[in-house]
Amino acid sequence: METKRQRQVAEQVKRHFGMMLQQEGSLIYGSQVLVTVTNVVMSPDLRLAKVYLSVYNTDNKQAIILMLQEEHQQLRGALYHRLRRHVRFFPEFDLYLDDTLDEMYRLNQIFNSLEEEPPDAADREEVEGE
Repeated sequence: METKRQRQVAEQVKRHFGMMLQQEGSLIYGSQVLVTVTNVVMSPDLRLAKVYLSVYNTDNKQAIILMLQEEHQQLRGALYHRLRRHVRFFPEFDLYLDDTLDEMYRLNQIFNSLEEEPPDAADREEVEGE
C-alpha cells in the first residue's frame, strides 16, 4: 500500500524527470526518438525510485534504456538540482522499460486478424447443422 507521501514524491520525480528528458534527452539518444515517463514507484523509505519509460520511434528500445543508464550520473545531477527543494533525501533511481503500449498494440493486431479470418469449413457446418 502506497502512502500519500510516496505518491507525492513519485509525482515530483515523474514530472521533473519528464521535463529533464524533454530538454536534455535529445543530447543522449537523438532527436528522432521519443521517451516518456509512464510511471514512478517509490520505495517506502523514499530512497529508491523505479522509473518506467516508454520509448517510441525506434525498434531497439532496450538500447535507448542502456544509453540512459550510461548517462546515469548526468541525469542524477540534473534531477537533483530540480528536486533538492522538494525532498529531504534525494532518491536513487533505476530505469525500466514500460512495454504496456507495445503489448496493447500487439494484442490489438491479433484481435483484428482474428476478426478478418473467415470461419473454417468445419465451423460453418456446425452452425448449419444446428
